[in-house]
Amino acid sequence: MEMTSTSLKRGCLVVEDNDSMTPHDETKKQKVSEGCVTSSQDGVENDGLHSSENEPGPPEAESTVKDDENSSVQVQEEEEEEEDGLSEAGEEEEAESFADMMKHGLTELDVGICKFVSSHHGFSGILKERYSDFVVHEIGKDGRISHLDDLSVPVDEEDPPEDALTVLTAEDRQQLEELQLFKNKETSVAIEVIEDTKEKRTVIHQAIKSLFPGLETKTEDREGRKYIVAYHAAGKKALANPRKHSWPKSRGSYCHFVLYKENKDTMDAINVLSKYLRVKPNIFSYMGTKDKRAITVQEIAVLKISAQRLAHLNKCLMNLKLGNFSYQKTPLKLGALQGNHFTVVLRNITGTDEQVQQAMQSLRETGFINYYGMQRFGTTAVPTYQVGRAILQNSWTEVMDLILKPRSGAEKGYLVKCREEWAKTKDPASALKKLPVKRCVEGQLLRGLSKYGMKNIVSAFGIIPRNNRLMYIHSYQSYVWNTMVSRRIEEYGLRPVPGDLVLKGATPTYIEEDDVNSYSIHDVVMPLPGFDVIYPKHKISEAYREMLAADNLDIDNMRHTIRDYSLSGAYRRIIIRPQSVSWEVVAYDDPKIPLFNTDVDNLEGKPPPVFASEGKYRALKMDFSLPPSTYATMAIREVLKMDTSIKNQTQLNTSWLR
Repeated sequence: MEMTSTSLKRGCLVVEDNDSMTPHDETKKQKVSEGCVTSSQDGVENDGLHSSENEPGPPEAESTVKDDENSSVQVQEEEEEEEDGLSEAGEEEEAESFADMMKHGLTELDVGICKFVSSHHGFSGILKERYSDFVVHEIGKDGRISHLDDLSVPVDEEDPPEDALTVLTAEDRQQLEELQLFKNKETSVAIEVIEDTKEKRTVIHQAIKSLFPGLETKTEDREGRKYIVAYHAAGKKALANPRKHSWPKSRGSYCHFVLYKENKDTMDAINVLSKYLRVKPNIFSYMGTKDKRAITVQEIAVLKISAQRLAHLNKCLMNLKLGNFSYQKTPLKLGALQGNHFTVVLRNITGTDEQVQQAMQSLRETGFINYYGMQRFGTTAVPTYQVGRAILQNSWTEVMDLILKPRSGAEKGYLVKCREEWAKTKDPASALKKLPVKRCVEGQLLRGLSKYGMKNIVSAFGIIPRNNRLMYIHSYQSYVWNTMVSRRIEEYGLRPVPGDLVLKGATPTYIEEDDVNSYSIHDVVMPLPGFDVIYPKHKISEAYREMLAADNLDIDNMRHTIRDYSLSGAYRRIIIRPQSVSWEVVAYDDPKIPLFNTDVDNLEGKPPPVFASEGKYRALKMDFSLPPSTYATMAIREVLKMDTSIKNQTQLNTSWLR
């Protein structure tokens, strides 16, 4: 779920983490990285709670649902767009209601998160409800940090003039789009040329060919008036790849650009861009998804849309900005990044300068336990790992019940009504009617049950997109891994011991007695359970076996009767040491002032903030880089020594949610 207000005292709630790859990637044989099992934070637990932002007046695009590895993006219909969470101007009753709901949520202890690596004393801090206190810059494979610092468009003689983007009326555009997509019976559209000049006619010709590939134009005289007539160049075959008709052969097929976004997740941003451009979302590609409650900067690629058209969107988009355009021959590949660089402000800190120094030096020198963060497990009283466990047990009635049954916790009203209807009637069609958003996991499962019947839950569950289905079992793997790592650190501390696992290239090997001193704790990995991993040769191996046996699972047989749900397993480093760690403590008086400049601030020439030597409040500004699939929340947890769960934070200080 998404909180519109996330200003929480004594610790912090962070919503943007470093997940960058698909769940599909983690099932590949012995996938190895700094943290190898990943998921978009727009996963199962969020699917029913996400909405696109309302943007002013974009043209409608054809709705698409594509389970695509590079961009499984869904266009949300306008009537489905509904703001998540509490309003920022929420009343006290709302805040109390939310806190009351979250009494039933998960804590870190519920998902195996219970150890710290540093010895400093924790202190309080507030991650303000201002998303501008949390900024994420993507790091490419070449180590380059993405920045929006150039809004210019590459010079291209084949681009139409700027006027071409504004010369057509909204009615003209609608008629041309319907013609392009064969949505009406007309074979052509005629546009009268007012203020007829050759230059004006040329601009209209260029506008139609640029904005509606596949259409050709000609000029006609009708009763003394000039008309531009648009028609299909090659019948319906032209629609198969309409952009090929107007794309210069000398130009790379993909326009790469930097996307700067505020308070909007990657999927929502791409949905908005696709609506304005009247294209399907699956022509966009990216290296990683970024969450909503932050300012994020990342690279995007789009197939055969010119930089000129993209730059024109800057005039009408809110909370999005596009720049640093270039043409390339290839799209972007999901997961092909080095990580993300974070700039985080913790306001109103209580720690002394010495405490802050100790905490940050420990983060830089030792790091933090590479736990899967709370986002991985959902926000209600039914954790996603329980659903994953039921899938692995082949308990399909339990899977259905866990997804659909009423539960305590923060959910939208329509989901609550849907669950109540299901509990009362067990009628999928009746429960489905309570959902205005049919694409949420609950809606997809109910639609599957209506189609296949209650006796074929496996097929009904299969209607849910593959990545979302896998998210459940990956959540269970994450739960096991968190629990086992806590046991490993409790048993052996922060030193490598004989029987630990390390990676040599992509191959796991055991640490022997003779070579213990050749390794550090930063080399040690632990497995996520699966059929293609080995386990440590010490007490923790038996702990794995016992934990899975208690869940009626056989650690020696992790293959599932349904191939998709067979877990090969993977390896994950137990301690992560952030790179490029820096920090400063600043004094300020106004809680609302920005404490650093964003890329857009710099583009607009805003001077950086100047801090006094003393102020009413103190803030800790942190900068650090993390590899893919590591959680910034867990790094900040180590600094503050506090539980990062929504349940704990809301109970600590409900008043910050107002």
